[in-house]
Amino acid sequence: MNKNILRKLSYGVYVISTLSDGKPTGCIANSAMQVTHDTIAVSINHENFTNGCIKKSKKFALSILGVDVNDNIIPVFGFQSGRDVDKFKNVEVKKVDGLDVIEDSTGYIVCEVVDQMETETHTIFLGKIIDCDTLKDQIPMTYAYYHQVKKGNSPKAAPTYIDDTPKATDDKPRYKCTICGYIYEGDLTQEPDDYVCPLCKQGKDKFIKL
Repeated sequence: MNKNILRKLSYGVYVISTLSDGKPTGCIANSAMQVTHDTIAVSINHENFTNGCIKKSKKFALSILGVDVNDNIIPVFGFQSGRDVDKFKNVEVKKVDGLDVIEDSTGYIVCEVVDQMETETHTIFLGKIIDCDTLKDQIPMTYAYYHQVKKGNSPKAAPTYIDDTPKATDDKPRYKCTICGYIYEGDLTQEPDDYVCPLCKQGKDKFIKL
């Protein structure tokens, strides 16, 4: 079975935001779709902090990221947990119906949860659209673009996660970031102590030698 074919399905890249005790939180998602003229479906992993927050708040916003989005947005929202950090601390946002949406996006859709379905690993939330608008004239980013051009990986909690760690074909040392899966080729020990992963911005201590 070749799971790489799943990458041929059409995905976008979004920030899903909601509230945690009145404070903004959110995560990256790429499984979102319009299922009727006024209903959006999003899939969020059970382990994501955002999942439980949507269940409590009964609302979420979807910010549609463009190809020119700030390089820090995906690492912050995709590879950190809202349990531990304030993801919105250094992000320009727009308040819409009490939720924070990303200013550096092509636009947003705000929804009230009307139903949900549980799978083994994810919750699929159905949201009725209560507001939406365009923000920036950017080309929406697809997951294929993120993977092929940005050289990004999906978090392990993402529906599209595939462990495609390359097998070594030579004696060159390789290190893998345990947070996002980025592969560093070469001697990582020669990098300065403040070296960070180019994808998720985590330090050297998050790498393991392959």
